[in-house]
Amino acid sequence: MATTDLVELARQALVAGLLVAAPVLAVAFVVGGVMGLVQAATGIHEQVVGLVPRLMAIAAALIALAPWMLERLTDLVRGSVAGGP
Repeated sequence: MATTDLVELARQALVAGLLVAAPVLAVAFVVGGVMGLVQAATGIHEQVVGLVPRLMAIAAALIALAPWMLERLTDLVRGSVAGGP
């Protein structure tokens, strides 16, 4: 395997990883921001109040997006084993 092929495979893996992780991170960011606003508005500054909804939203996003994530990662592996994208 040539160095350029290895670099291209590493680049594809990083892009696929970012693509797969982005929706879950976006959900965590949005829910965390909303919970931060709710906590600031209500004056409740307990960490668990912000953590539990964020964990539930992340779990729901992972369950809902699991087939899509597996398909993207499977496409990456099949492309790298077959010798190209």
